[in-house]
Amino acid sequence: MIGLIWGQTTAGVIGRDNTIPWRVPEDMAHFKDTTMGHPVVMGRLTWDSLPPKFRPLPGRRNIVVTRQSGWTTAGAETANGIEEALALVGDTAWVVGGTQIYTAAMPFADLLSVTEIDADIEGDAFAPEIGDEWVVGDTGDWHISEKSGLRYRFLTYVRG
Repeated sequence: MIGLIWGQTTAGVIGRDNTIPWRVPEDMAHFKDTTMGHPVVMGRLTWDSLPPKFRPLPGRRNIVVTRQSGWTTAGAETANGIEEALALVGDTAWVVGGTQIYTAAMPFADLLSVTEIDADIEGDAFAPEIGDEWVVGDTGDWHISEKSGLRYRFLTYVRG
């Protein structure tokens, strides 16, 4: 199972200035619970955006996709493209960002796990388009984040 996991605003914003422009701890807990124990595939900018204390993401095999020849980093394996990264992980992995990696991985994905944040937030990175081949497998109820007060819900998409 190859899954893609991300949080987005209702307008599709996933980031601004290589950061997540909102704080919903419940989404971070969902991300951790979902990806723990599984390989995670990310782009180099996503890797760079992780706080150093979470690099590599603990309890997960970290694969960083980069076009920079010879780029290496402690705690992660590197791949030159999404196909190479997925070949390293075999049948199960979570793709965790960013935009270019999501778009490249979409044809290989079996499942999308999307946290929708009900907020109007400016951004410069956007979620990939979810095409007609995807159907909503689960529409979670709206919740209010205890820390930020933002409304959010968890959505799951499966190939139709």
